[in-house]
Amino acid sequence: MNQKFFSLPAQKQQAILSAGYRVFSQNTYKNSPMSQIAAEAGISKSLLFHYFQNKKELYLFLWENCARITIEYLNRHDCYGRRDLFDSLMRGMQAKMEILRLYPDMGAFTVRAFYEKDPDITAYIQESISRHFDFKAGQTLLNLDPEQFIPGLDIEMMYKDMYWAAEGYLWEMMQRGEMDIPQMEQDFLRLIRFWEQIYLRKKED
Repeated sequence: MNQKFFSLPAQKQQAILSAGYRVFSQNTYKNSPMSQIAAEAGISKSLLFHYFQNKKELYLFLWENCARITIEYLNRHDCYGRRDLFDSLMRGMQAKMEILRLYPDMGAFTVRAFYEKDPDITAYIQESISRHFDFKAGQTLLNLDPEQFIPGLDIEMMYKDMYWAAEGYLWEMMQRGEMDIPQMEQDFLRLIRFWEQIYLRKKED
């Protein structure tokens, strides 16, 4: 818990968070200077180091804030614990699109952080993903009704296939340097409908 940061007025906290997300979403970790973040936040570099000891501490603070907000919205949309996988995926997509609309720089930061290769932070990011999201995914799989799927389907492999496809899509969007939210929403909807056609048991079965 960063007491110095949390002792700031909410408006100043938000200015620092917004600046951090904006700068880190536009560059790699290594090429994101604290001086630029401080300037965009409207504070001095020395003051930024007063709140965060170094760039790594700020970066990981921003990442954990992303994880907290994402889980909050996924829970708000009732994504977990549902028996219908594709209903859960649809709700999850709606939650994430809402986050992107409200916090566009944070959304771009999350995608870039997922693929960040700097050894100073990548191990923490991957461990955090497992801690926050892999557990939730495991709980989702446990709650699924296997009778909804085609006979003999490896449900865990199906889930991984969909996960890898979604991450590949986000990687492609990041390479283009754009986060076209309406297009992303349309594309993910098509993906979910496609997966339903492939994996769901036909009614005549």
